[in-house]
Amino acid sequence: MRTIRIGAGAGYAGDRLEPALDLMEKGNLDYIMFECLAERTISIAQQQKLKDPTKGYNNLLEHRMVKVLPLSKKNNVKVITNMGAANPISAAKKIKEIAQNLGVTGLKIAAVIGDDVTSKIENYLDLPTIETGEKLSTIRDSIVSANAYIGAEGIVEALRNGADVVVTGRVADPALAIAPLIYEFGWSFEDYSLLGAGTVVGHLLECGAQVSGGYFADPGYKDVPELWNVGFPIAEVNENGEVIIEKLLDAGGVVSKDTIKEQILYEIHDPANYLTPNVICDITELTIEEIGKDRVLVKGAKGKEKTGLFKTSIGYKDCYIGEGEMSYGGSGAYERAKLAGEVVKKRLELIKAPIQELRIDYIGVNSLYKETLGSQIDPKELNEVRLRVAGRTEKREDAVLIGNEVEALYTNGPAGGGGARSGVKEIVSILSVLIPSEDVTIEVIYEEV
Repeated sequence: MRTIRIGAGAGYAGDRLEPALDLMEKGNLDYIMFECLAERTISIAQQQKLKDPTKGYNNLLEHRMVKVLPLSKKNNVKVITNMGAANPISAAKKIKEIAQNLGVTGLKIAAVIGDDVTSKIENYLDLPTIETGEKLSTIRDSIVSANAYIGAEGIVEALRNGADVVVTGRVADPALAIAPLIYEFGWSFEDYSLLGAGTVVGHLLECGAQVSGGYFADPGYKDVPELWNVGFPIAEVNENGEVIIEKLLDAGGVVSKDTIKEQILYEIHDPANYLTPNVICDITELTIEEIGKDRVLVKGAKGKEKTGLFKTSIGYKDCYIGEGEMSYGGSGAYERAKLAGEVVKKRLELIKAPIQELRIDYIGVNSLYKETLGSQIDPKELNEVRLRVAGRTEKREDAVLIGNEVEALYTNGPAGGGGARSGVKEIVSILSVLIPSEDVTIEVIYEEV
């Protein structure tokens, strides 16, 4: 039975490049997918595009493509990626420019657009947001972006028209893998069982090394060999949608039933009804079988007709976060850190800093679990503690006050503080709505070199 081999090239925007290059060189791939787009990532990219219309694509696009394009041409590996972020057209032009500079010819580059529905935002102001139930109109003046999770259609069109590199904006992560399977095997967009199987393939690959031991590792409990050299996974998929997940033999990491199970359940809200743009995936009858060292067979996915709705991420300017940190070491470290936190809190009250929310953490004591675990720690056993004070404000200038007060601890006490740092971040937050899929028009733009 014919099979297609798809490699994972990235699991997030800033992921490592070397494991992807190793796959392209030694993995006997047909395709490699670079999944580089989180919900906040695209909102930040939209802000970059507003400042410079030629930007808004992944910051590492150029860094990656300088190495990826020659291997794509040499080994006949097609590249599919959502590194286009807020500006797939500019990303495609940049990829063409890179290819020309490298002397790589005979490539067709496709940009898939249509996910950006910001211009239609007035149509959706009465819709309730998924997260809060409040109408979208409550944040209307703060909205900076609106991007729908589109499906595999545009990528499939690009492949049918001979594209070697396909760059998209906001597509559903599994679409990066479903599309080449639809194209290569001639699957129908109405064959929901096969699309369900393809969704599982994409879901297993979309987080890169997470399925090959990366996020699985827990020393003494779930040991992973050579984590420093962890390899990205490869999916070998047949026409029936059955998939074998493996890695390169000389790469670190592990592919096992357990790593597969952890990734399968990652971010799945309902195993029987995993909603995607192309299909509702059902993984309740999956079988997972180890068939060799670092080779696991996964089959049995099902699918149901899609909802006809696209989840749409709305990015909006939410607030500013001001923060400051200071370390305390030696005997009495925890007590001095606590006193320092109290001093900063009182000082901010004294100067009437307009802070909407203030948080004081003692890193190593309660910054993750607050008092749930922190109350069980004996302060006398702590030889070092790092104070962190963070606050939410409406204006940047108010956020600056927080870090200023932490830095003032240097000379205003308590004793022994050091390693201060401070900063302010503008926070772009995300809310989501469901819009009709017919509101979205997919278009594919081509460049050739």
